[in-house]
Amino acid sequence: MTSPNAKPHIASARPEMTASIMAETGLDERVLRALVERFYDKVRRDAVLGPIFKARISDWAPHLDRMVVFWSSVALMTGGYHGKPVPAHARLPVERAHFERWLALFRETAGETCTPAGAEHVIERAERIARSLNIAVEQARAGPDAVPKLC
Repeated sequence: MTSPNAKPHIASARPEMTASIMAETGLDERVLRALVERFYDKVRRDAVLGPIFKARISDWAPHLDRMVVFWSSVALMTGGYHGKPVPAHARLPVERAHFERWLALFRETAGETCTPAGAEHVIERAERIARSLNIAVEQARAGPDAVPKLC
């Protein structure tokens, strides 16, 4: 029988690294699920982002599950996510302002959901992801022969 205060076990390709990050940040699958669910609840209600997501996602449960695996991979180095986010996002009708709004909601939600160390950890990664996806979207729109912009 598991202790009620025990941290949930997370399957990881790098269990020692994952355990270390969890200990340093207070992040675990329960916290990441709460972060993802609360964040996407805000996204769905957001005037800027909501319509973009509504036009593409009708069944939210699989998307939320996939995002928990994604954030577990990104934040806890579990190695469980094997998707290709760039092609999916490159086709979206988004620009820098959308990524900034996404980040604002993410930062707010991380601060509400995570420990300070955990919020800092996931926000740093979210900022890198938003920057990379924004560049990928801009490059996809510029066409295959465009010269990539360097930040």
